[in-house]
This record gives sequence, C-alpha cells and structure tokens, in this order.
Amino acid sequence: MNRQHPERLLNEQYLTLSSPFRMYKHEVDAPIAVHWHEFYELALVVSGEGTHVLNGTPHPIRRGLSFLLTPADFHELTPHPGDTVRLYNIIFSRQYLRDELYALLFDVPVAEFQHRFEDAEMPALVEACERLWTESNVPSYGSEFVIQGTLERLLIDLARRCRTAAAPVEGSRPQPGHPSIRKAIRYIENHFRDAISLGDVADYAGLSPGHFSESFRRHVGETFQTFLQRQRLRFAASLLGATDLPVTEICYASGFNTVTHFEKAFKARFGSAPRAFRQSGRTS
Repeated sequence: MNRQHPERLLNEQYLTLSSPFRMYKHEVDAPIAVHWHEFYELALVVSGEGTHVLNGTPHPIRRGLSFLLTPADFHELTPHPGDTVRLYNIIFSRQYLRDELYALLFDVPVAEFQHRFEDAEMPALVEACERLWTESNVPSYGSEFVIQGTLERLLIDLARRCRTAAAPVEGSRPQPGHPSIRKAIRYIENHFRDAISLGDVADYAGLSPGHFSESFRRHVGETFQTFLQRQRLRFAASLLGATDLPVTEICYASGFNTVTHFEKAFKARFGSAPRAFRQSGRTS
C-alpha cells in the first residue's frame, strides 16, 4: 500500500469571512495525495476514470460520480494511467449552510455522501454547475442568491440519492427524537477532531450542561464523552489503515490530548495498540 502523510487544508487558505464559497474546474492527470480539510467539499465528475479513496475505502471514479465531504472525512484521488479526470469542485464553510439545510442533510445516517448519477441526469447537473461557475466568476445582480439556491439544490439532489440507497449498517449512529440531541450529534460528528467540551455542545444545542448531559445519555444510550471518543477512535482507525501518519500525529489529528490516553482508549476499543492494529492490516 502506498500510504502517505495527509495534508490538512485550512479555511484561511481557501476561504474568507466575506467569501465562504469557492468553485473550481479541475483537470486531474496525476494523483492527489490523501488529505482532509476544515471546509465542506462538493464534487461532480464530468469525465475520466480512476479511483477515489474515501476514509480509506476505494471507489471507482466515473462520469456522474458526485460526493460531499465534511471536515470529518479524508480522501485521495488517482486517475487511471494516461487518463484525465475532469470535475467541478465546490468548497464552502459550515456557515454557508443554513441551519435548516444542515439539519436536513445530516439528520439521517449515511455512511458516505457519494452517488453516481446516470448519463441522462448529467446535462441538468452540468448546467447547474456552469451557472455556479458563471455567477461566482462574473457576479451580477443577485448572484449571491443564485449561487446559494443552486448549491442547495445540488446538495439536496445528492442527499436524496444517498438516503434512498442507504442501508442500515452496524454501528450507525442513533436517531433520537429529541431535536436538540439530534442537533448535538450533527455537531459532534463534524467537529469531533476539535477541542469541544460538553458545555460547548450543550450551548450549541440550546440546553443547560446538566440537562444536556442527562438528555444525551437517555436518548443516545451512552454518555456524551463516550460518544465523542467513539467518533475520534473510528477516525483514528481509518487513518491508521490508510496512511503512514505517525501514531502521535494521528492521536492529535483525531482530537485526543495525550498519546497515553489515546493508546489506552484505542486498545480498549479495538483490542490492540495502534501500531499493532496498523501492522495487522485491520481497518475497523
């Protein structure tokens, strides 16, 4: 396996407070190394073939492939030898998503926001992407509203297909009926690598820390800290299987504060220390 050290792409490198949206037309004729980013990324492949490795799992690249990546994902893209993958690439910050849309997208557990659209569907999708390209590069009266609406339509189209295709998987997250707890879960799943606390998430969910702690345990079936640590360990396991990133860096990249705590928690969850886990070739 040709594993690499992943790069983290930061908001400040690509986005600004005044411009939380950017669009590219990429022509990829060489491998793009494994990386992750602080922003969200929506892509649509127009032509070319290759392999897209998402969170350590390879998928074929073909015309019509679309995927949405969150800050909790990492990926790499490799065209077939001699081929060029052409795709639209849209990046945007969390703040660019309305709360209502964010809730709609992430309320239902989907293992991966990835779907291949049929050829008959592509003209409408390409037209939408071209509209985004024009409005973002040659802004006109009301362009910001056109961009927002067109992006939201693309996201909803993808989410609909992913929800339809999604099958229950072992270990998928719970879907509590309490709206504040669902909101908290969405926040944790997208920010588990950050130094978030129970108080931070409770405030985001609009509950007092005590009420949030009890409600979370009752509705989810485990404590906030246990749920948070599980997200971090799952991400760490994926990195161990897909990259050569040192264990110390994986520890901090996954949201842990100390290597000792990370290694102890990892062994308790997976039955082996991180280095042994990597050597065994396990991925989950």
